[in-house]
Amino acid sequence: MGFSLLKTRAAQETLGRLLAGYLKLVRRTNRFVVEPADIYEKVRPELPLIIAMWHGQHIMIPFSRPDWMPACSLVSRHGDGGFNAVALRQLGIGAIRGSGALGKKIREKGGASAFLAMMRRLAAGETMVLTADIPKRARIAGPGIIALARASGRPIHPIAVVTSRRIDFKSWDRASIGLPFGRGAIVVGEAIRVEREADEATCEAARLALEAGLDAVHARAYALIGARDPGEGLRQAQPAARASAGKAA
Repeated sequence: MGFSLLKTRAAQETLGRLLAGYLKLVRRTNRFVVEPADIYEKVRPELPLIIAMWHGQHIMIPFSRPDWMPACSLVSRHGDGGFNAVALRQLGIGAIRGSGALGKKIREKGGASAFLAMMRRLAAGETMVLTADIPKRARIAGPGIIALARASGRPIHPIAVVTSRRIDFKSWDRASIGLPFGRGAIVVGEAIRVEREADEATCEAARLALEAGLDAVHARAYALIGARDPGEGLRQAQPAARASAGKAA
């Protein structure tokens, strides 16, 4: 009964507002360094963008959005997606409900309709924010974000946002959430572009480049705060999942 209560609209609204309030506190009480320092001036002429992040490291990503950048995020239809969507709204970011998947699960998770919605938002000038990996396949970029870049013609930028004081969970994606009163780093990687006429091999190369780019920005962000990425090595621990992601791409 208690679990069902948490799924009600009122509960989701309350939890989302509390999460947004907490994240604002974390943002306000941490001293962030941005690298490259001029990245926002550089990307402004490229808008809209596709911002890529790793699952588990997504909670702090709203801090990377400047006020002048309209943005929308892909949010799961299940689990904590409801209050996450509310929290994003409170932080000035829109939400599209759906999530990445492979094979027959794409329809079940709303992937196809979400893809079309993301295309519309990008066409309207909104930056799209989404995880590159899909549930239970940590740190393995799926084909969806590459397909979105190819279809929309928009560049992908890998991003990491980390804090020196944080809680690291022992979840499948090694999720982290920042704590107040510390230091933080926002690191943005080079653009990855996928031409509309890109063939399968080119898309696979872009997928691998995105994995490398996300690894690099996370390694650099954690180095800036004197810590080690808790999700380092997750991909290597899943060789079978990596192989299937490559085939799907």
